[in-house]
Amino acid sequence: MKIAVACDHGGLNLKKAVLAFLEKNGHEYVDFGTYTADSCDYPDFALKAAEAVANGECERGIVVCSSGIGVSIVANKVPGIRCAHCHDTYCAKYTRYHNNANMIAFGEKVIGEGMMEEIVTAFLSCEYQGGERHDRRIAKIKAIEEKYCKKEFIK
Repeated sequence: MKIAVACDHGGLNLKKAVLAFLEKNGHEYVDFGTYTADSCDYPDFALKAAEAVANGECERGIVVCSSGIGVSIVANKVPGIRCAHCHDTYCAKYTRYHNNANMIAFGEKVIGEGMMEEIVTAFLSCEYQGGERHDRRIAKIKAIEEKYCKKEFIK
């Protein structure tokens, strides 16, 4: 599975741990930055990762900042992205099972490397369970995107 990964300066250390974990577990990834601890703007990097998932370059994405909140907001602005801010494995599993989320976000100041590994494992190993009610809800999300988004990246 090819994973888009990005962070700002506040998530750099945890992003490095994510990349090492993905590599150790045989996942291909694209690192959209940032690459230094210099102060930067999280929208610049989270957007690139979200676009890569939305256009099919990558199957899923992981974005990191200090809290996970800013990068998740950015990712969710891209049509076709369903990014969940996860700080535990339950959320990581159920966002896949019920929401068919294609990205997750978390914060370096919120979780440690051990929890990150558990969250990433859950997110990457779980598949969408589907079903009428979940399909209906995702269709409503897509309808909202179509109503409010001017530029289409949706596959």
